[in-house]
Amino acid sequence: MGRPTRLAAVLSAAALLAVAAPAGGAHAADPAPRIDLQVLVVDDGGPATEALRAELDGAGTPYTKVDLTSSNRQRIDEAFLSDTVDGRPRARFQGVVLPNENPFGADSPEMAALATYEKRFGIRQVDAYTYASPKVGLNSPQDGGGYSGPLDGRTAQVTADGATGPFGYLKKNVPFEDNDTSVNESYGYLAAPLAQQEQGAAYTSYLDAPIPGSTARGSLIGQYTHDGRSELVVTFIANQYQSQFRLVSRGIVEWLTQGIHLGASRNYFGVHADDVFASDDRWDTKRKCTPGDVDCPGNPSPDSPPIRMTAADAQYAKEWSQSHNLPLDLAYNGVGSEEFKAEHGGTYDPLLDQLRADQKSFRWINHTYTHAFLGCVQNTTVVPWKCATDLLGNVRWVSRATIGGEIGNNLNWAARQGLALDKDELVTGEHSGLRTTPQQPKDNPELAPSLTQYGVGWIASDDSREPQQRQVGPALTVPRYPMNVYYNVGRATEQTDEYNWLYTKKADGGSGICENSATTTCLKAPLDVKTGFSSYIVPLETRIAMSHVLANDPRPHFMHQSNLAEERIGYKILEKVLGDYSGLYADNTPLVNLRMRDIGAEMSKRAAWSAALAAGKATAYRIGSAVTVTAPAGTQITATLPGGTVRNDTNAVFGDAYAGLRSGWAAPAAGQTRLDLTLPAGATPAAGTPAAATARVQPPARTALPVPEGVTGRVPYGPGDAARR
Repeated sequence: MGRPTRLAAVLSAAALLAVAAPAGGAHAADPAPRIDLQVLVVDDGGPATEALRAELDGAGTPYTKVDLTSSNRQRIDEAFLSDTVDGRPRARFQGVVLPNENPFGADSPEMAALATYEKRFGIRQVDAYTYASPKVGLNSPQDGGGYSGPLDGRTAQVTADGATGPFGYLKKNVPFEDNDTSVNESYGYLAAPLAQQEQGAAYTSYLDAPIPGSTARGSLIGQYTHDGRSELVVTFIANQYQSQFRLVSRGIVEWLTQGIHLGASRNYFGVHADDVFASDDRWDTKRKCTPGDVDCPGNPSPDSPPIRMTAADAQYAKEWSQSHNLPLDLAYNGVGSEEFKAEHGGTYDPLLDQLRADQKSFRWINHTYTHAFLGCVQNTTVVPWKCATDLLGNVRWVSRATIGGEIGNNLNWAARQGLALDKDELVTGEHSGLRTTPQQPKDNPELAPSLTQYGVGWIASDDSREPQQRQVGPALTVPRYPMNVYYNVGRATEQTDEYNWLYTKKADGGSGICENSATTTCLKAPLDVKTGFSSYIVPLETRIAMSHVLANDPRPHFMHQSNLAEERIGYKILEKVLGDYSGLYADNTPLVNLRMRDIGAEMSKRAAWSAALAAGKATAYRIGSAVTVTAPAGTQITATLPGGTVRNDTNAVFGDAYAGLRSGWAAPAAGQTRLDLTLPAGATPAAGTPAAATARVQPPARTALPVPEGVTGRVPYGPGDAARR
């Protein structure tokens, strides 16, 4: 509590520029300017500006890119930056992102134009990665008392000013990744603010870290106010996938836009457990395969029975979900319960009784009755399998009656048991029916009519195969992230043994798929079967899951009921994700846990919003406390605004509280394309600076700053268990 209030205060007081007579040739009698809610990104192609562009893209925040590497790029001048609309001065951009404090060179007219523009309209500037020097209000590291070099494994901290300002959504610590000791993954400069600033200048550090060999702390992110302008100075390099950037990216954008912008972001985490009520075959550690699979002939060993949750596992799942405030989505196969009853000579299934009694503690998803493969008819006489064909060579498809039976029988079974669920959600066995490359490059044509018959609006897909949402008949897909905890293991030693086989070379007893691969999951040497799960697999899988959580990505993760049974190894990863998150984020920024259809709806709204932005049909601007947004009729609008912002048509408060601001979706009134909002008193950024201030043309540009190996491209996270869905 309290952080939203402090952030609102900083947006309305000391962190904002004061109202005064505008400079740059404007007159005091000019009406309040119009500020278009769009960011200008001056991009040099480096990872720092690319990371900020990715943050804007992910949130749905519009921007214009000027490519410094292009010979025919747009030149930045007064006409490009501003004009007049209906007699009112207009700033075309609400914020400016530069690669550093001056990427244009000495005495650049473009930098001079930007400086004048920023002063006139109170526009802020982010220096995406710059050297610590007096030019940005800091001591130079080479002058003594500072540091320049790798930051791998170091922990920065949000300062008191950062906590009451743009980084109030973080608890305190910002750890820098150190995933590979053989390369430098991050680089930066640590330096204290200048003791004697130029007249009217000030530097406020928001994120700092200890300077090696000193008791002092050096800034990594800070606000440098000077010459009537305000810059956010970032002195470390990162790419868009590194956790240290993901942690601070929200604050950078909120500082840049002064908490008023189109687009929104959340941190999401949802978990589906597939095959509930069924039994999953167990990995054979001697044969290195799973009896029952097409590539594993023979029967299961009597001492390695299939894995199935017990009533005690179900009770634990309920208690765990409640204590960790993370509802689990259970994707069920009704036949599993009936088979259990038949095998045990009765009509009693203790697992069913326990889950039925606790059903409101979970969310239920139809996973089909028998988990049958619903794509093409599989020819399993060959490995890998292929689609069976008729005498004319046409693919033989699983029939519509079979698909409908799998969907409908599972719904009817749930109704007989008294289980309540949303019938519009469906997870098919192995995501089958949908295209499965390379064997089945298109959907089963009988799938879409079956989805229509049973009113399915959302069908799960495998993100490792199909990361983008798409239409399948009446339904939209909901891509799910596979967690690298396998369906055929209930114990840590089994998981580690299979992991070793998959991700080591043949010479080490592995499958060989990693002979020439550098993905993170590939191992240099086999893991210790007794300790490898906790020492290696859990931290790695946590890091992969956290990369999704911190990327404003609502897609759910999935594992299997077997991982909630026996040693309950699935919880180990979930608990580390939750624990790591809790240690990083303040209470005002909780994890968001959505059910499947709500995830699908979120993705659908984002797609429509992105299309509107790309077509130039979604725009917004601010005049004083009035914000006007336009979008095509029927398109939901997304924005982030200060607390207390209200819709003019309904007087309802906009959005939901998150990370110290209000954000979310809103639609104009029926048939309308415009939404008008009013910002709360005191939260309106001011335009203009004292007329006596003059533009400061930056000194000559420097040579290129260091960029370590680890920040030039995407972190090579592993593919997951693409062979087992």
